[in-house]
Amino acid sequence: MKRIDVHIKVVIDLEDGENERRLAAEICRVIEKVYGVRRAEVSNIVSASGE
Repeated sequence: MKRIDVHIKVVIDLEDGENERRLAAEICRVIEKVYGVRRAEVSNIVSASGE
């Protein structure tokens, strides 16, 4: 069986007071559950000021 790493960039607009780490953990949990992946992890969170 072949193993690969897939790197995905996700850009999200957060509501005031929403916890970015909690949301990132929830995204990983859903990816693991829906796709049955071995492991999903957050390696970096970058805050961007208005575009």
